[in-house]
Amino acid sequence: MKEARVMQSIPPLNEGERFILGIDGLSRSGKTTLAKNLEPLLQERFHPWFVFHMDDYIVEWEKRYLTGHEPWYEYYYLQWDVEALTRDLFQPMREKGLGLPDTAGIIVEGVFLQREEWCRYFDYVIYLQWPRQERFQRESEETRKKQEKFKERYWKAEDYYLQTVKPETKANLVL
Repeated sequence: MKEARVMQSIPPLNEGERFILGIDGLSRSGKTTLAKNLEPLLQERFHPWFVFHMDDYIVEWEKRYLTGHEPWYEYYYLQWDVEALTRDLFQPMREKGLGLPDTAGIIVEGVFLQREEWCRYFDYVIYLQWPRQERFQRESEETRKKQEKFKERYWKAEDYYLQTVKPETKANLVL
């Protein structure tokens, strides 16, 4: 059902065009699953599609933990090298670099995609909206035992994103 709604929103690509689709959402909201389900559908219907996962670009542990900042700040601001990603991923993606064909569709999935530094690179953004408690239940039992870490690191950063960026109001489609 979700996939069908998305497919209706994706225009056919003209020769030499790129279309960059962002799949945004908080942790465990289904971003990776949606990208995985969409990729073969898009490949079948349009030009080649490529998927990039923001989790593949997380910086080293030492740069994002025990930095002297509050844990939520480390997660939101230090999880990725925002400037390097902008320069080495998002700009080349838009400017027909990265070794991809000029005519291509690109899916980028990850948390906090609509932050100011990156939002302009997307042609269309889907925001997956799920209640926190339901998302948390998708974590392993072992991970759920670390609820204090979620409260201080992940949930505070998510709340910051929701309050400052308001992703559900900026996205083209909210699911």
